[in-house]
Amino acid sequence: MRKVPIIHGEGILNLIPQRPPIVMVGSFCGIEDNCSYSALTITADNIFCQGDELQEAGIIEHIAQSAAARIGYLYLQKNEPVPLGFIGSVDKLILHRLPKVGQELFTEITIIQEVFDITLISACVSAAEEMIAECRMKIFLDKK
Repeated sequence: MRKVPIIHGEGILNLIPQRPPIVMVGSFCGIEDNCSYSALTITADNIFCQGDELQEAGIIEHIAQSAAARIGYLYLQKNEPVPLGFIGSVDKLILHRLPKVGQELFTEITIIQEVFDITLISACVSAAEEMIAECRMKIFLDKK
């Protein structure tokens, strides 16, 4: 399900703590109910690319930053400082295929459970309407 970006380019840097060359979200497409949506066009200079493919570590980092963009967006809406988040675990990772340079990843993050500063998400990453990867990820927020 494609969505229209509401934040892209330099605006993404307000949502996530990462800075180039580690930025793995190109646009944030908003939140509906317990889901958020983001995208990334894979470029040849991406540090997670090997040959003409984005590697597994890049897909995992894209998922984590997509979840971070959701948190950043929510906190900015409340005019509060965006907290840092840390990956606690990655579970049930299924990598269907590695995406190619030039493809746009579209990611849906679904909140499964939030307890205190811990969030459990489910992520689905697709490219050209084809599933690329899916997993669950546990994220810890540092609200200091």
